[in-house]
Amino acid sequence: MREHLHAEWTKLRTLPGTGWLLLTIVALTVAVGVAASAVVSCCDYDPARIGLFGVQVSQAVVAVLAVLTITGEYGTGMITLTLSAMPRRTGVLAAKAIVLAGLTLVAGSVAVLASALVTRPVLLGDGFPAETLDLTGGPVLRAAVGSVLYLVLIALFSLGVATAVRDSATAIGVVLGLLYLFPSLILMVSDADWQRFLWRISPMNAGLAVQATTNLGSLPLGPWTGLGVLAAWTVAALLGGGLLLRTRDA
Repeated sequence: MREHLHAEWTKLRTLPGTGWLLLTIVALTVAVGVAASAVVSCCDYDPARIGLFGVQVSQAVVAVLAVLTITGEYGTGMITLTLSAMPRRTGVLAAKAIVLAGLTLVAGSVAVLASALVTRPVLLGDGFPAETLDLTGGPVLRAAVGSVLYLVLIALFSLGVATAVRDSATAIGVVLGLLYLFPSLILMVSDADWQRFLWRISPMNAGLAVQATTNLGSLPLGPWTGLGVLAAWTVAALLGGGLLLRTRDA
């Protein structure tokens, strides 16, 4: 596994655009969070969710990075060389997942921490109480840590989808469709019970419930339960992608 990890770290580190994508994750998270914080007023919104609103935008960049981690090799034909040198295909996917998760964890942590610190004075100026923005407090700390984990799960979910479909455009379309289009389609469902059910299985809606710090009783799912739903999507995508990687030609 050490050889697998070294090889995948070298490939991802030298992939054109990796550094810029990681910087974009941080920049978008902070910029969108500040913009969202500047247009709200106390106290109609959950301050933690507003301050971390940029995660909903930067997750798209995380998805692109994750997809390119494997589809870039299919596009160049390098995947054949990779699987010839390292025939344990599940080991290759596991190494890609570990390296990708590590990079996303670091970038996500920087992005979320910076967003929380930068948006705090903006939200205080909007009239939100200081205790609702205390990063060392339980709910806000959970929202911040959960947001980082959310981005890591999005990266791994995207990697699983990309491994299954092997095409960059298709994989990005599937992932972004599930993240952004699916929640929009839910709003078109008139039946309240079905709407609530679809909300609960939506990867973005359920996963981002971890950011909620107010009115938790009104949520269709609890914060950690919602993140668990996204984790289930991630496990299913990685298992499906891994199975297809093992059973078909490169």
